[in-house]
Amino acid sequence: MYTPLRPATCQHLPVRALSYHVRSWGQPRPGSVPLVLAHGWMDVSASWQFVVDALSQGFFEGRHIIAPDWRGFGLTTAPMACDNYHHVDYLGDLDALLQHYVPDGGAVDLVGHSMGGHISMLYAGARPARIRRLVNLEGFGLTATQPAQAPGRIAQWLDELQQCRQGALALKSYANADEVAQRLRKTNLRLPVDKALWLAQQWAAPQADGRWAILGDAAHKVINPQLFRVEEALACYAAITAPVLAVEAADDSLASWSKGKYTLEQYHQRLQSVARHRVACVEDAGHMLHHDQPAAVARLIEDFCGAGD
Repeated sequence: MYTPLRPATCQHLPVRALSYHVRSWGQPRPGSVPLVLAHGWMDVSASWQFVVDALSQGFFEGRHIIAPDWRGFGLTTAPMACDNYHHVDYLGDLDALLQHYVPDGGAVDLVGHSMGGHISMLYAGARPARIRRLVNLEGFGLTATQPAQAPGRIAQWLDELQQCRQGALALKSYANADEVAQRLRKTNLRLPVDKALWLAQQWAAPQADGRWAILGDAAHKVINPQLFRVEEALACYAAITAPVLAVEAADDSLASWSKGKYTLEQYHQRLQSVARHRVACVEDAGHMLHHDQPAAVARLIEDFCGAGD
């Protein structure tokens, strides 16, 4: 099994009526800029361990690295049952976390993957002074919608709320950690066995019946009743003042999940709203590029965030 080179320190913080689980590496230093890592949908903060281990010692020693489990993922759980989640709450949680770690209102370097990348882009537009550098790993945003879809979307949301209450959206459980590791490798064949075995024990946990359950609330599967309005996202993009590095994998994961409704070309068009941005590609990698090529991702983060103003 993989052994972390730089073990994390874990703590729980009170954030917006939640007990937020946060992993961190390194120690705060006067004048240094914290590095905040935001994971994606149905993932956990431990997902960043391989990238943290791949950072150079010089870069690592100068940084306090912070990675929370988003609400409803990992070890950040609601005090009572929740039947759906909304993106605006992640924005509120991130703002509260930064207020805790950087109470003077200073800027951080923010790295987000997938859903975490999407949230990071919106946050950087809403709180531009809070972000010094932004690295977006495959945070493409969502497929554009039209107002006419609203009645059907709300109806689907109502139906899925009922299904959630009835347990119809429950996540699959596994006999042991090895089965969890196999599940991780099924969707990502590039993930080495040793890392899959380690990540499985961070991504899931044994329950009272002995079976292993994914540390993610099934309510995350309930569709968002609010339509995704591209114009609003682009307005946030245009308000970003930090340089942005948009990183994508050589495998076109966007095409696979959007089924042609949203393309990489359209994503690149959206990025034109960001005043200062550039695009980088990681070869031999899929959507979980921080697992597939952690050293390459670490170098991109290090080179971009280590650059002077």
